[in-house]
Amino acid sequence: MDPRRAYALTLLCILSLISLNSKVAYGDSTVVFLDSPTRQYLRQPSTQTGSLSPSEIGATASVLLGFSPPSTLTAASSSKLNDVLKPNPFDRPRAMLMLEVTGVEDSQLIDDSTKSPFSNAMRIKVEGDERVDIQLPDENEVSLVSLNGESSDTQCSEKELSDFASWLGGSYVEDASGPLNGELILPIADGSFLRLHMSERADREFATSLVILINNIRRAKEIHQVFTKSEQSPAELIMGRFDGIKALQDHYGKEGIAKSGLEVFVYSISKAFDSLQAAYQGKLVGVIAKRGRAGTELENMFHVTVTSRPSARWLEETKAFPNATEIAEVMFVRTTLAWITGIILLIATLLGILFLLNMPLTRDTLLYSNVKLD
Repeated sequence: MDPRRAYALTLLCILSLISLNSKVAYGDSTVVFLDSPTRQYLRQPSTQTGSLSPSEIGATASVLLGFSPPSTLTAASSSKLNDVLKPNPFDRPRAMLMLEVTGVEDSQLIDDSTKSPFSNAMRIKVEGDERVDIQLPDENEVSLVSLNGESSDTQCSEKELSDFASWLGGSYVEDASGPLNGELILPIADGSFLRLHMSERADREFATSLVILINNIRRAKEIHQVFTKSEQSPAELIMGRFDGIKALQDHYGKEGIAKSGLEVFVYSISKAFDSLQAAYQGKLVGVIAKRGRAGTELENMFHVTVTSRPSARWLEETKAFPNATEIAEVMFVRTTLAWITGIILLIATLLGILFLLNMPLTRDTLLYSNVKLD
């Protein structure tokens, strides 16, 4: 074989392995951090996209919620967290909005233009395609709010659709043929409108899931207002997943209605996030994640693990049970001490009675006995 040809084949194999290793290492998942506009909890985003492992992203969430990172965090990972977070450990938001979005590219979430609501966001590449485990110390110290419905078939009413359309500056036209068969009209940036026909399955799934998402964000805001009026002040984690864009892409493709739907979603989330920031007085950080293609569609990217702190009694009861010999030894010692203590008390009582009966009648003893002398 020609040496130059062999060298070219070898170089091609090496480049292929490097490319494959890069895809395995970084995957396709991306997280976008949205800092508070009034308080800065994150460092200024750089022009280059950083990278964090799933465990490091989970540790970042724990720190932002006001908890210590996992003890398994390495020094190198701590250095990466220092590049993302502000160094002040006493100034944490203790509230986060974490939303996973399927069927969207990270470049579609972040626009370099100043008009984009996420133009100043920090984009982080996820190393690998594992889920992000967020470890929290105690369920009594954190409030978890889900943004998803109770099931995938959860529907909303026509009034909720109409209120949502009015909130975005659009409208909902009911259909006399039946409920949830009307047309949802929503404005987009170029002055045109996105028209969603609720009789279409993809349109209905996108609209209802977005309405439920926004309504649950409002519910989280109401829960926070209850906490502000009470003595209890737990950390607050608002989590959810949105599959509406993927539903539009599966039915219409990535252009046209799906692209307009993405624009409506970004505008809706931006407006809801601003409302949350006002309610939380800027003490809130948002995270929007785009799951890679290698991830399982049925598995959420974010997973929360709450470990209750064990009490002293619980620790005592979880000790290993002693064997019969140890039990016998303990019982023997306790019985012996009880008998010795009882005998000493009995002897002391008898001696006291004896000395009392044989006590001579003198002036001092009568005074001690409260006898009044003339």
